[in-house]
Amino acid sequence: ELDPSRDAITLPLLRAAIAAGKPVLAICRGFQELNVALGGSLHQHVHEIPGRLDHREPQSASSRDVEYAPAHTVQLAADGVLARLTGQASAMVNSLHHQGIDRLAPGLKVEATAPDSQIEAVSMPGAPGFLLGVQWHPEWRWAEDPLSRALFAAFGDALRTAA
Repeated sequence: ELDPSRDAITLPLLRAAIAAGKPVLAICRGFQELNVALGGSLHQHVHEIPGRLDHREPQSASSRDVEYAPAHTVQLAADGVLARLTGQASAMVNSLHHQGIDRLAPGLKVEATAPDSQIEAVSMPGAPGFLLGVQWHPEWRWAEDPLSRALFAAFGDALRTAA
């Protein structure tokens, strides 16, 4: 859903946090907002694009565990932050979104892609502080997932360093 009031606050706030070198971890809608705030664009309905997966949450999900269950793999960029943090080349992630990055914002680097080439994670090598964005929800069952643990540990380290 479009939310102009939220966008009027979030987009400038993201730009200000990045400029000030504040650690940023953008998740799901925040990942999309990050891309838009920096000049990128979104596909409004990824599942309607020929050859793309249906990244939306399962319509018949009977519980949160089913809704947030791992849905597809992501290929991590070999030279990326996520691959360095985890030592992994790929990971399983959940998928609960209908929008996705169309045009990547200048300055962002692709960190992970889905099997259909949909961008699933980004970083910003030129940012003055920690910046990662992920399309999935790493907070769900984070303690059971090596990628989520590594992501939150790195963000926590960045927060402590910036304090």
